[in-house]
Amino acid sequence: MSRKYEEDADDLGAVMNLDHSVVLQEARMFNETPIRPRQSRLLLAKIVFLLYRGDSMSTTEATNLFFSITKLFQCKDMALRQMVYLTIKELSIISEDVIMVTSSLMKDMQPTSEITYRANAIRALCKIVDPSMLPGIERFLKGAIVEKSPLIASAALVSSLHLFNEAKDVVRRWGNEVGEALNGKSLSSNTSFFGSSSSQGQVVSTSNIVQYHAIGLLYAIRQHDRMAVLKLVQSFSGQNKGSGGWLGGGASSSVLRSNAAQVMLIRYAVRVMESDASLVPQLHALLEEWIRHRSDMVSLEAARAVCQLKDVTDKQLTAAVNALQLFLSSPKAVVRFAAIRTLNVLARTHAEAVQPCNVDMEGLITDSNRSVATFAITTLLKTGNEASVERLMKQMQGFMAEISDEFKIIVAEAVRSLCSKFPAKHGLFLGFLSGVLRDEGGYEFKRAAIEAIVDLAKHVAECREVALGHLCEFIEDCEFTKLSVRVLHFLGEEGPATARPTVYIRHIYNRVVLENAVVRAAAVSALAKFGAAPKADAALQRSVRVLLTRCLDDRDDEVRDRAAWGLRMTGAEQTRSRYVRDDSTFSLAVLERRLVEYCADPQAAKRSRFDFAGVPRISRAQEEETRHRVRLDAMDQVLTGSALSTSAAAAKDDVPQSAEEERSMDNKLLAAIPELAAFGEQPLVSSQRAVELTESETEYVVRCVKHVYERHVVFQFDVTNTIAEQVLEQVEVAMESDDIDGLLQPVVAVSIPVLRYDAPGTAYVAFERLTDDIPAASFACTLKFIVKECDPATGEPEEGDDGFDDDYSLEAVDLGPGDFMQPTYIPDSDALWESLEGGESIETFALSSFESIEECITKVCDLLNMCPLDGALSPRSKAAHKAAFTGKWMGRAKTVARTRMTYQKGAGVTMELTVRSEDPTVSELVVSAIA
Repeated sequence: MSRKYEEDADDLGAVMNLDHSVVLQEARMFNETPIRPRQSRLLLAKIVFLLYRGDSMSTTEATNLFFSITKLFQCKDMALRQMVYLTIKELSIISEDVIMVTSSLMKDMQPTSEITYRANAIRALCKIVDPSMLPGIERFLKGAIVEKSPLIASAALVSSLHLFNEAKDVVRRWGNEVGEALNGKSLSSNTSFFGSSSSQGQVVSTSNIVQYHAIGLLYAIRQHDRMAVLKLVQSFSGQNKGSGGWLGGGASSSVLRSNAAQVMLIRYAVRVMESDASLVPQLHALLEEWIRHRSDMVSLEAARAVCQLKDVTDKQLTAAVNALQLFLSSPKAVVRFAAIRTLNVLARTHAEAVQPCNVDMEGLITDSNRSVATFAITTLLKTGNEASVERLMKQMQGFMAEISDEFKIIVAEAVRSLCSKFPAKHGLFLGFLSGVLRDEGGYEFKRAAIEAIVDLAKHVAECREVALGHLCEFIEDCEFTKLSVRVLHFLGEEGPATARPTVYIRHIYNRVVLENAVVRAAAVSALAKFGAAPKADAALQRSVRVLLTRCLDDRDDEVRDRAAWGLRMTGAEQTRSRYVRDDSTFSLAVLERRLVEYCADPQAAKRSRFDFAGVPRISRAQEEETRHRVRLDAMDQVLTGSALSTSAAAAKDDVPQSAEEERSMDNKLLAAIPELAAFGEQPLVSSQRAVELTESETEYVVRCVKHVYERHVVFQFDVTNTIAEQVLEQVEVAMESDDIDGLLQPVVAVSIPVLRYDAPGTAYVAFERLTDDIPAASFACTLKFIVKECDPATGEPEEGDDGFDDDYSLEAVDLGPGDFMQPTYIPDSDALWESLEGGESIETFALSSFESIEECITKVCDLLNMCPLDGALSPRSKAAHKAAFTGKWMGRAKTVARTRMTYQKGAGVTMELTVRSEDPTVSELVVSAIA
């Protein structure tokens, strides 16, 4: 025993320290006679280890090695043969002429071979076979799918699933055999395609893994046919069966005995519900039956599916929550973890539905599994009240040192969400967060705690100075440069407005003395903000300038440049107002895209300098609101478990594009069409939001974006075909205008040549403005196209199908004065308002159809299509409200609009609208947008 252990240890050490060239030299062993099974097996393990480690191997080396290995088929050692199959599959990716080994693999698939040989031979053969050769082995694979041996059947099913992406048409023909495997049938009760199983003394296994693999392959074959998937769900769900169905435990030829297969069936049912809302009641009842399944695995999956349904009500959640509540007391840790994690996700949107589980969750706070305890306490924080928060926070402090960083992040984000929910408990939250900052932890965890403190300081004025003090203490011993920069930036933003700014200046200047260049540069910028703040007195400015002067001798040029800029800025009032006190900023997404396009064009610099006037500006409040929304989305991902530390970066890719980014992409598409590019380099005004012309559940989804040029108006129609069995050709939009004044004339129509399933296309219709008058018209729109039947898998039309003409009615598209206004944030709008006193237009409106000021101001903002200033869309009173908006008419003339509203129950809203513009005629046009 001891000698055997030592030999295995020596073999393991030999594998862990491998040299590529030495292994290739040793491969000559495969050509020796007789074959040495044990040594060959060890050498094959070394080769596989090299491939898994990522060592590169040339095609020639791999091919020579591949054919050397094939000589090992002469040996009947079963362990060696299994390693041969594994190595062949790995080498087939980089070797040439691998198809030559097909005959050896086909031989191992014969009925006289061992079961292990046959199963592994199927896997290896399907890995190396060319799709064009698949019909030649089709009959072998179809027979293997219905084999009694689960080892062979599973190998055939999994291999077929891998082949499906490359040969869909061939694999689809195996649907009957897959269905038989799913039903637990074979071609014959005694014999298989390969011959008599009994001749080899095989025992028919009761394993149900074949059903799991079969239902996965059957769904892949039918996934583009919604009715076929629905039939699959209904056939194996136990519907239309009596008490002898699977829910009752009775046997049936169409029953799923595999719990894993039933889990997959639940997921397919949910996909059907998402694609067809009319089936939700029927399938929801089916999910409730699954919740009562005897298997924990199936019941948990069904409960999770119900909790994740869109627009689910508390009544519909009752059965799922009750089942999850029972699972919280399960003796199995994995079941408790699955249940509490599902409840944690549900508590974000339906906290009241989860509240009945609070007593059970409190018992899990002391659970031996700290992951379960973490989810339990964060869920209780969401569902509990203000009185229970303090008790839960104290319990949470007890096990913070025992959990991993990814669960610490969940705790920190949960506390962060509580900061806005219970602001009165700010002292408790700050104490907890400052404590965890002193503990050991990684970057993501510390960042989450810092952001929570920052949110508290921003939204709870009473704790701002205490929070800033904790941040100052943190940067004294911070090991993460990014976090130090983040804290210094925040100190520069909030510190100057406090009662004693000099307290923070001392901490900031310490970073200039003790830190690296990146942190020193951030500290210098923060110091400059203290000196340029409106509240900064002469003594404070003098102190800051002394500190900045010392920074001019820094060894890093970035630090010196920032210090020089800070000195110049703090010494001139006009410069301070322009660069520091200005409450506007560029839309960074658009600025970045424009700069990338400018730098990518080699002729752009020769033509002109970069034009900052073309980049829209937004208020800093809008920028902060956007960042806050992104932070909330990231917080939701962490709290729901959909993005822990390993997937947080991937989650950023899923953030939807902003309106500015979408319009920038639209401008690229417009410039690529010669007929439209002739109208101008880019539109003067583009719609900020697309107008939906159809419901999202219809056969064809269409939305419209309007682009205004100097003399033209272009309507962009984004069209999506949601029918997998159809391909549309020559797709265009016919528009009929009610413009009785003849102000518009159609000039260009660009159609979509081919529109395939779920692949959006864009059609355009352009009108020319015949006069300088601004048209106000409504357009009746009809989608026209040629329909052809197609294969859902390939998307290619059937041969000989000429198709037929068809049309589809769309919602009308309106064109009004608001479409000629570019919503733009204009700094210092009060001064602009005073300077435009001459071009004023005033009108009073009685808007009796509105039942609140908030509803009215939202509609007015949409009609004017202007940028709302701070607080415009958030009335503080239900009886009266004032709002201001800014924009640029045709992208040029600055315009300011102000409204005064009053509301009386029964009479609606009375609104006075006053508009001033650099172009006097624009004021009347803007007012007419409401009329």
